Amino acid sequence: MSLLDRWKSGSLRATSGAVAERPSARPKAAPGSPAFSPHATRPSNSLKDFLWHLNGIGKGTLLDLGPVYQSTVTFFGERGFRVYTEDLLTGWKRYLKEQDERDLALEPTAERPSRAQIATEFLKTSLDYKPRSFDAVLVWDLLDYLEDDMMRQSAERLGSLLRDGGVILAFFHSKRPERFQRFRVFDETTLEVVPAPPVAPMGRILQNREMMDLFARFHTSKTYLGRDQLREALFIK
Repeated sequence: MSLLDRWKSGSLRATSGAVAERPSARPKAAPGSPAFSPHATRPSNSLKDFLWHLNGIGKGTLLDLGPVYQSTVTFFGERGFRVYTEDLLTGWKRYLKEQDERDLALEPTAERPSRAQIATEFLKTSLDYKPRSFDAVLVWDLLDYLEDDMMRQSAERLGSLLRDGGVILAFFHSKRPERFQRFRVFDETTLEVVPAPPVAPMGRILQNREMMDLFARFHTSKTYLGRDQLREALFIK
């Protein structure tokens, strides 16, 4: 039975102690006290189900599209995953700035590439992995901050990078957040919310149907709405 079939049937369950714990850089809490966290935390049902789906893969591969956070790398590394990190939003905005500078150097009558063409060129070197390289991708809320052409092309590329049965974890804002923030894994059911300097303005609020359309070729999807109005979604290929 495949991992996807086991996930649908409910026969797949998380197990503990499968991988020996290694020392972590995270400070240890005193006995009986809450786990240490320098930032605000939020519960995440999607993270719990994301891990449930990945259980049993063994030495898998995971792509994290946010900044490099040692706590996230260590969390998945201790579970046997090789973690690749690529801050796609920062890279894209840097590329756009360089493209704008190139455009300024052109003659006024010269033809300038469209945003769709720029996205295509950017993705030729970014997310430059072989098809079906990953078992899982952490997208976070990246897609909310991308222009429409880049958002659609990125979703399509991510679909090609996943193996059959692979899973994407993505967040979508149902209202504009008060501040720009990043996420990192705290434990099996909790995320840390890390305030960060804004990289880009938010693009749009996606409706449920628009979210589903981005990953329409995936076999299964599952969504959750948090108290902070952040919609969490799992897409299983």
